[in-house]
Amino acid sequence: MIKVKCPAKINLTLEIVNRREDGFHNIKSIMQMISLYDYLSISAEKSDRILIKLSGTSEEIPYNEKNLVWQAADLFMKESGIKLEVNIFIEKNIPIAAGLAGGSTDAAGTIWGLNEITGRPFNMKKLNELCAKLGSDLNVCLNGGCTIATSRGEITRKLPVIESDVTLIKPKHLGISAGEAYKKYAAKEFKPKHNMTEQMINSLENRKDIKPFLYNDLEYAVFDDYKELQKIKNALPNSIMSGSGSTYFVLENLPNLNLGEEFQIISGLKFISEGVSNIL
Repeated sequence: MIKVKCPAKINLTLEIVNRREDGFHNIKSIMQMISLYDYLSISAEKSDRILIKLSGTSEEIPYNEKNLVWQAADLFMKESGIKLEVNIFIEKNIPIAAGLAGGSTDAAGTIWGLNEITGRPFNMKKLNELCAKLGSDLNVCLNGGCTIATSRGEITRKLPVIESDVTLIKPKHLGISAGEAYKKYAAKEFKPKHNMTEQMINSLENRKDIKPFLYNDLEYAVFDDYKELQKIKNALPNSIMSGSGSTYFVLENLPNLNLGEEFQIISGLKFISEGVSNIL
């Protein structure tokens, strides 16, 4: 058995370059892992068949083949040729459909954890290849820290990790899918080009203030459609949406922030340098 710590991520920048022939979008995004975690308890026994059982603390996610964790376990066993009866318990702390890579980090944690308890049949290069097959954010969650992600998000390069506080603001009853956000961006006649990603890379590498370069094209795409997002922005003009939303963040600790009962506030978070990892 192994217990895996799976951190959330925020998008410090998210700029859309163009639409690809496969329907995805090429992006430039700087993603930073933060100290908010889901926890996976994974146990496995060798078997003559593949059997995956999921359970957990959340009533908002499926515990079947629709879950990325199930798909990650299935992919690992098929690629490795190791048949297991796997039980995975998901302690869910990262909000759902929130732009924080909750599903992706759990899937990356599953691949990493199964690799650990089966004697590491795959090296990190192969683990990254498996992650890329399942989604755009898994590689970032596997490798951790601060990362520039390009193509559809699966091509990554490490950037320096700076110290920063983080506070998250999530409308409790609003989730925005990536599909919805990208579709609304595609429908926008005007598509701004701010080139914030390169400017932030320069600031990170030279240890300068990154706050002027926080930016998200998908916030521009969905902002006008949701009064909850507008309320956050009015209260916190420096806040930025993460991923496809609906979570916003500010790079400061605001333990006393209160926007009303319809918002979940998670303060006291920090930038971290690790990705998915073992809890000893």
